[in-house]
Amino acid sequence: MSTRVLLHAPTVHALERARSNARNLLKDIPDAQIRIIANAQAVKACVEGAEHDCDAYTYLCPNTLRNQSLSAPERFQTLEQGAITALVKLQAENWIYIRA
Repeated sequence: MSTRVLLHAPTVHALERARSNARNLLKDIPDAQIRIIANAQAVKACVEGAEHDCDAYTYLCPNTLRNQSLSAPERFQTLEQGAITALVKLQAENWIYIRA
C-alpha cells in the first residue's frame, strides 16, 4: 500500500507550506498519494492565485466556496462535503493527517 497523506491548509501560509511539503514528499516517496485540503482563507488564495504544480491534488472546501461566493477553477478538485467531513473520513481510511 502506498503512503497516503492529507495536508490540511486553512490559511495562506499553510497553503504555501503544504505545497512545499507535497513537493518534498514526492521527491522522497514518488508514489505517495497526496491531497491538499484547503479551506478558510486558503481557498481564496487558490482561486485568485496563479496556477501551481500542486493544483491537481488540491481539494477545495465547498462550504468556503459558497460562504465566500467563489467559484473553483477547473484545475482544482472540489470536495463533495465540507473540509472537516473529508478530513474525518479520510483519516478513518488511514490517510496520514498533517496540519501544514
